[in-house]
This record gives sequence, structure tokens and C-alpha cells, in this order.
Amino acid sequence: MNWMPEKIDRLHVLIMGLGLHGGGVESALFFLKKGARVTVTDLNSEIVLRPSIERLKDFPVRFVLGRHEKEDFISADVIIKNPGVPKSSEYLAIATAHSVPVETDLSLFLRMSENPIIAVTGSKGKSSTASAIHFGLSRVFPHSGLGGNITISPLTFIDTIPTGTPVVLELSSWQLADLADKNVLRPKVSLVTNILPDHMNWYDSMEHYIADKKNIYKSQGKDDVILLNNDCPYVDSFVKDAPAPPYFFSSNRLPPHRQGAWLDDNKGFLRIDDTYEQILEQDTFLKGIHNKMNLLSAGLALFLYGIKPEIIREALSTFKGIEHRLEMFLEYEDVSYYNDSAATIPQATVAALQTLSSPVFLITGGTDKNIDFSPLLDVCGRCERIYLIKGSGTEKIVTLFKQNGVMFDGPFPGLDEILDRVMSDVYPGVSVLFSPGCASFGIFLNEFDRGKKFKQNVIKRTSENG
Repeated sequence: MNWMPEKIDRLHVLIMGLGLHGGGVESALFFLKKGARVTVTDLNSEIVLRPSIERLKDFPVRFVLGRHEKEDFISADVIIKNPGVPKSSEYLAIATAHSVPVETDLSLFLRMSENPIIAVTGSKGKSSTASAIHFGLSRVFPHSGLGGNITISPLTFIDTIPTGTPVVLELSSWQLADLADKNVLRPKVSLVTNILPDHMNWYDSMEHYIADKKNIYKSQGKDDVILLNNDCPYVDSFVKDAPAPPYFFSSNRLPPHRQGAWLDDNKGFLRIDDTYEQILEQDTFLKGIHNKMNLLSAGLALFLYGIKPEIIREALSTFKGIEHRLEMFLEYEDVSYYNDSAATIPQATVAALQTLSSPVFLITGGTDKNIDFSPLLDVCGRCERIYLIKGSGTEKIVTLFKQNGVMFDGPFPGLDEILDRVMSDVYPGVSVLFSPGCASFGIFLNEFDRGKKFKQNVIKRTSENG
């Protein structure tokens, strides 16, 4: 490091990748408010980035959009990169060759904060799990923080959170890859929800993907703890490399040699040393085994952080979940509408379908991430109707469904066309589930934009009819 926080006002900072999830904006605002000179560069156009640019309109920012300029990567004092920018970028290589440090909003936060960290990663369920942990922590630590991949940059609260107050970070594999060589992530509690094939358009193998996930615990010590899913086929790979004591969570009773938590009759129990406690009630707002597992792992994390079981039970029984995760956002004329846009792999769509009772009208499809869609075949029978939205992933789904005699409508070019059909087909008692099981590139900016537009479209149509 050739720069320190007390010298921020003297820095020339390059934000590489403004994005639309808030991380690039918050990084820019952090430095701008402290008097630094900021350049923002992004390969996207001004039109695409307009919502983020608007948030910076009151500050003297230099924008380089639709391109990168090599000189910016040489003249900057520090570069803050978006996790979506590949580490193999030629521009980052230029920065490295000129000894310009490359950071992220997360590495910057971790360098500067004095807060214990609970870190959560996994293929699916990490947002719900991190949010549930934060919800429970807030009962004891009302100023606790939640940030990371959940689209909240921890830089938004770095100047206000009290020293020593815990922070929950949701971390994607890309964010963990960016932190791998910085030795700044040392969580008191690390948690891996599960490992499923994902981002295979980015990674050349599952081994590479798993290696990035393992960065969550690489700098932990014997006084820290690691939480692992005992039902995951890759669990032993994580145990083998674990630098801190591992604890486990499972949908079934754990074997005697493994300490942790499990589900029994939809209740959650833990066994650690001589302690046996119930940490999860049978009745919770979140339904489905996948959500119960998220709550169970959250409860185990809270207990190992020192939260009392009665506080954990109360908090998790009242936690209502988060947007875009099997979110029942509207009931209209006895039809229930669910936004599950955060389902970006088919296994997430499978979990959603296993949670809902028939009849279900499923809207699915989108952009391929070089993953296998065959898990959908196991649950197609739970769908009354299936509607496909166009995309490269949808093309694979169409082939799969035709080969296996699965009936479907579409593919439709967009939400307007698909909802025209769905709204004309629905009848009382149906659940309409928007669970794409794919990425969202092309038609939408991201899965959050996709979910918001789906909800807005449905609400607009029903209000017009009402």
C-alpha cells in the first residue's frame, strides 16, 4: 500500500466499473466526500449507467464511458475495481506493471474497519442467510451492518458503525477472488450455504469455482469458526482445508462426530459439546426446505457468535425474507404472484417449485451460464403451465423439454408478451411463479432489475383491471 486513509484527500482515484448495483457509486461517493479526485471508467454507455451517474451529479467526477483509457490506469494513485471486472483485464495488468494498487470496496472496508466479520458465501441462499443473521444480530447489536454482494456496499456505513459492532458480509465467488491475495478477510464466523454448478460461463471448472469459495476462510485462525452444509457433496473438500474448527448444518440429524445443527420435524436443533438447544421454531414466515436450511444455518452462526437461543428463535420466526427470493408480492382475484428473480440457476427454480402447491404457472428462462438444465425435468410435473422467456439458456431448455415431451408456451420476446398470455390463462387458485433459473443479460440489467420490472408489470395490469 502506498496510500493511507489520512491521505485520501490527496488521492487520484480510478473507479473501474460503475455498475448498477451500487458498489461503484458508493466507492466514488466515499472518496469524493473526503476530497479525493475521482475518475469513473466503464465499458457501458451513459444511457445504461444513467441511474448510477445521476447519484453522482452533485460532485466533480470525470467520466470515461464506453471505453477505458490506458493512461488512467497509470496515473491513478489507487484503482477500485468492480467485482464483475475479470482479474485478467489488460488494463489491470497495466496498473500492476506501474505499481498502482488495485482494491475493491470490500477490501477497502476491511482494511479500514475495526469490526468483527461474519462472512457468508455459497451458490444459493447466501443473501437470505446473511440477511437472517443480520436480523438476529440486530436484536443485540442494533447498529450491526450488512453489506457485500447483497447490493449494499459496506462503505455506506463505514464512517458511522461503532467500533467492535459486528458486520455481516455476503460474498460472491468473484468478490472472494478479489480478496484472495490481500489478507484482509479474517471473519470470526464464515459460512458456506451450499455449492452448486454456477457461473460456468466464467469458470473453466468446478474446482476453480470451489477454490474461489474457499477464500472465505483462508485467513481464519483456531479461535474462529467455519459453518458448512453437511448435505453438500463438496463438504469434505472444505473440511480438509479448514484452518478453523468446522461446524455443520443439515436437513437430517448429524452423525455423532460432527457438531452443529439439523432439522427435525421442521424445527431446528443444535448440539455443540454439552449444549443441546432448539434454535428454530416449526412455524416461520419462510417456507420450503431450502429456506429452512437458510434459517438453520443463520441460527447456528448466531449461536456461535454468542447470541442466546431464545433470541435466535424469536428473530428467525419473525424474519420475512428479502426481495426477489420467492417473494409473494401480490394476491389478486385469488391468484398469488411470486417474484423469484434471484433464481439464476435451475436448482433455485426447482427449490421454489417444491415449496409451492399446485397448480403453478411457471415463467422461466433467460441467459445461459454454461450450466445443465436437466434438474428442471424432475419438477415439471408440478407445473400446470410453463411459459418461456427468450434467451440463450431458454434455447437449451426448449431442446431439453422437446426431447422429454414437456409442454410449454413460447419462447416470448419479453415480459409484456409473456404476461399477456399468462393473465389470459390464470384462474382462481393458481400461483404464478417468476423463477427464471438463468441469468438476465440482454433484456434486463440484472436479476434485481428483472424482478422489479416483473412486479411493476403485474401490479400495473391488475390495478388497471381493478
